[in-house]
Amino acid sequence: MAVVTYAAPVDLDAASGEPLHPAARDVLAAAHERGWGDPRRLHHSGRDARLLLDNAREVVAGCLGVRREEVSFTGSGTEAVHRGLLGLLEGRADGREATLVSAVEHSAVGHAAAWAARRSGEPGAVVPADRLGRVSPDAVEDLLSPTTGVVAVQAANHEVGTVQPVAAVAARLEARVPLFVDACASAGRLPLPTGWDAAAASAHKWGGPPGVGVLLVRKGARWASPFPGDDRVDERTSGFENVPAALAAAAALQAVEAEREEVAARQHALVDRLREGVATIPDVDVVGDPVERLPHLVTFSFLYVDGEALVHELDRHGFGVASGSACTSSSFEPSHVLAAMGALTHGNARVSLHRDTGADDVERLLAVLPGVVADLRARVGM
Repeated sequence: MAVVTYAAPVDLDAASGEPLHPAARDVLAAAHERGWGDPRRLHHSGRDARLLLDNAREVVAGCLGVRREEVSFTGSGTEAVHRGLLGLLEGRADGREATLVSAVEHSAVGHAAAWAARRSGEPGAVVPADRLGRVSPDAVEDLLSPTTGVVAVQAANHEVGTVQPVAAVAARLEARVPLFVDACASAGRLPLPTGWDAAAASAHKWGGPPGVGVLLVRKGARWASPFPGDDRVDERTSGFENVPAALAAAAALQAVEAEREEVAARQHALVDRLREGVATIPDVDVVGDPVERLPHLVTFSFLYVDGEALVHELDRHGFGVASGSACTSSSFEPSHVLAAMGALTHGNARVSLHRDTGADDVERLLAVLPGVVADLRARVGM
């Protein structure tokens, strides 16, 4: 009897989360032996935990090019986003409470801005994006108002990969209004942009353990906690510190930073190959900036294709991809990022490469994709 063998499934959704980096795995196990204590306490287990927490902060600061005292660990990237943006509003003493956010921000930023608007009664404003998903520094400056209390512009887009002109936006603001930067999609893959007052990152995006966010507050920034305080080591956060996870996150970031240039060059080439191959399929829109982008990510939208069906069919063929289509969203709404760009919001797939994704994986996907798209179109009579 012949034995049928199947190719191993290929996960192509690194933008949602990377597997735990080997460097983090080793550190996590060791840190649980020493980092379980309360870092506020003066006894030996508390001192051990405090030493590890300070070490994690030092490593992350070195990797991101910031001061140690500017680094705080939160329970998630979303929490870091909320604390960062809302804390800049809370720190203002002039009554300016309106937000100005880009149209392509992550939903965590949008939710924080909406929450602030409900509390203050200030509706805020949204900066439009162009066809590539990029915001214009001119548009940011034009939309500033006497009530603007904070501006939010992401480092790079989480759906289409386009890098934003953060430094240019900061130059236009001239410190008149604080700038919040969501760097969750780019930290560990690109250098941290300059000019921000507060920023956020998420450890599981670079191979750290889930449940660890990084909040950065620039020294001298007017930031105040927007939530009830806590008597922890770090006044910018609350709750018992997960010291082992923070140390593992730092170890993973240090490892990916050391290999960043090599991995980025390889992933850029693989994504270029993906963009080239997908573009040969009829009625497709490959979205995002082809050059100024995250190295590992590409999104494409197919006309006459349902996004949920595309994800399920590719999964059946052994490929795990994401989609911003309405059917696969928990909110049952089309991707606001693609809509803001004027791109097709249905029939899209986001492919994001892991650090060990190889050329064979990409070629296998390109071999399967045209047939999958043709079959799905045939089902609806196209």
